[in-house]
Amino acid sequence: MKLKILEHEKDKLRFSLEGEGHTFVNTLVEELLLDPEVDVAEYVIEYQFSDPVVLVTMKPKAKQTPEKAILAALKNITKRCDDLLSCLKN
Repeated sequence: MKLKILEHEKDKLRFSLEGEGHTFVNTLVEELLLDPEVDVAEYVIEYQFSDPVVLVTMKPKAKQTPEKAILAALKNITKRCDDLLSCLKN
């Protein structure tokens, strides 16, 4: 997976994820929207075979950056996947 930064500001980040589809990106966006400091989290796949473009915008006066919000969301997704794997092993 390759990440390409398209737009970067203090409270906004737009990036593309090469080779990813709806499954992963939708999970990431849904997890980001659970963060109370995230104002907007959305993605667009313009054409069937184009890479998704993700936009993350933080609320005014948010204490974290979009990068930190994304890292926290990815850690939460990883934990949920690990929990599921643990359940399946038992």
